[in-house]
Amino acid sequence: MCSSDLILVLIVGLIAGAVSGVIGTGSSIMLLPVLVHAFGPKQAVPIMAVAAVIGNGGRVLAWWREVDWRAVAAYTLPGAPAAALGARTLWVMPAHAVDIALGLFFILMVPTRHWLRRRQWHLRLWQLALAGAVIGFLTGVVLSTGPLSVPAFSAYGLVKGAFLATEAASSLILYVSKVLMFSELGALPLELAFKGLIVGASLTAGAFIGKAFVLRLPAALFERLLDALLLLSGLAMLAAAW
Repeated sequence: MCSSDLILVLIVGLIAGAVSGVIGTGSSIMLLPVLVHAFGPKQAVPIMAVAAVIGNGGRVLAWWREVDWRAVAAYTLPGAPAAALGARTLWVMPAHAVDIALGLFFILMVPTRHWLRRRQWHLRLWQLALAGAVIGFLTGVVLSTGPLSVPAFSAYGLVKGAFLATEAASSLILYVSKVLMFSELGALPLELAFKGLIVGASLTAGAFIGKAFVLRLPAALFERLLDALLLLSGLAMLAAAW
């Protein structure tokens, strides 16, 4: 990898970290194409997993006092082992059909979120645990399920700082489980882990930049940004599949 590629990765990582620091997701979708260009597709997946651990850790630090630990526990207790199982499954099955299904799901979640809100429907803690198991498995299989966790934690009733902190803490634990499985499978040598740490550092810096925007962000605009990212995420997944 040449120095210009590394600079591009770090710049995009900084921007992706800021975006995910505002919206709660999107860093993988923005950063992964650049990682594939710089490192190749085989190396990009574990590098992104390590970077996601560091990036989510940065968001947790930025919003530490607002983490809902009950929600984190309910989500990750079934979600972490499911993520490890998903990472193992990734190596024996094609993700093409999963990408298409997730892309359509993300797009459909835009009107669904508003329909659920009009009906004042909320996830209970046990339902959040079920969501964690499903999303955890998909996190292991595919590269980004942030748009899945966004509606789950939103439906649980979390907004702004509490939403960002809790989603980040939960994603951190799921990605740690995924990284450990990659390591066990021999897909994460020290060289790739180090590259992931560098990329993750740029995501962390972006997360702290994004915090300043969230503190000034009206709740209505925050919801519109969530909708926009769900739509873009769905289109990105469909484009990748085709």
